Amino acid sequence: MKKKIVVLGCTGSIGKSTLKIIDEFSDLFQVVGLTAHSNKNQLEELSKKYNCKNICLSNPNADGVEGIKRVIADSDADICVNGIAGAAGLLPSIYTLENGINLALANKETIVMASHIVYELAAKNKCKILPVDSEHSAIFNLVEKFGKDSIESVVLTASGGPFRTFTKEQLEKVTVEDALKHPTWNMGQKITIDSATLANKALEVIEAVKLFGVPASKVEVTIHPQSLVHSLIRTKDGVLYSQMSHPDMCHPILSALTWPEFTKSSLPPLDLSNNPVENPLTCTFAKPDLEKFPMLALGFKAASLGNAYPIAFNAANEIAVEAFINHKIGFYDISRITENVLSKDWSKLPVTYDEVLLFDSMARDFAKEQLC
Repeated sequence: MKKKIVVLGCTGSIGKSTLKIIDEFSDLFQVVGLTAHSNKNQLEELSKKYNCKNICLSNPNADGVEGIKRVIADSDADICVNGIAGAAGLLPSIYTLENGINLALANKETIVMASHIVYELAAKNKCKILPVDSEHSAIFNLVEKFGKDSIESVVLTASGGPFRTFTKEQLEKVTVEDALKHPTWNMGQKITIDSATLANKALEVIEAVKLFGVPASKVEVTIHPQSLVHSLIRTKDGVLYSQMSHPDMCHPILSALTWPEFTKSSLPPLDLSNNPVENPLTCTFAKPDLEKFPMLALGFKAASLGNAYPIAFNAANEIAVEAFINHKIGFYDISRITENVLSKDWSKLPVTYDEVLLFDSMARDFAKEQLC
């Protein structure tokens, strides 16, 4: 029997990669729900292609979040891929778990903002949260194989973004256009800027703490520009184990959709030996520079302090990145605004979804004050 799949954010990069996998494995998967934010024409084309009438445009001027709620509730899906960017992806994750549907999660903010809430929902409704970020997918699969009790620490790899070789003086002058030129991955604007500041890796540090139950002190970050190693675990005997593949999001998406099985695909395998002498396959690793990229240090701080600090970090960063994209602030203003917001007291743990939204709104208001 085919697995029934809902794809939230079907016209974005995660959504397109998911549909590519579904196309390859049409004997295994069936599309039963599609949402897009505003690309009506493309949504209608995909609706026809997959003979899927259960669709919605999720922007506030169309169906909004109620449309997403309806699509999920009416889908009778086995798994929902959440490729919605930013805090807007949290509520769809909650809807998915409330309906007892397994959640293939590419939306970092769901875990960063409300991990305790979504995991309680998953346990209550007997469903699984499967990470789709390449780094967390790698760690998830390694932990599944070795067992949580054998893990000493986790190591997140980072490409370093487009500015990893820049000096601090050069970074002070970078433009939005510079920051949108990622050397490895083709992603949306927000996540590409986050990669340039290393805020994306900071969010992944917070996410790793919450997904795998390790303290922030047991999470390491290493700069790995080739993006072939998608993260590692260090076992208690000191040995490192990694997951390696070409930098293609189809790998972690396929892993989530076929879990707990592994399925052979047409994705090209990573060949370690069939490379010319003049162009050998190389893997390099380096320590991140927290002075040049303070967003990563701030992410570790938020992960260590816990409670509502991760919510404040995410909210401040979203406001600052939007201002940067709109040419209202400079590159280093993103970390300045985020640091100022984190200097407030966020020591209370929100226990309901409404409290999560309250802290999120407060942090956004503090961040907006910094723009004036």
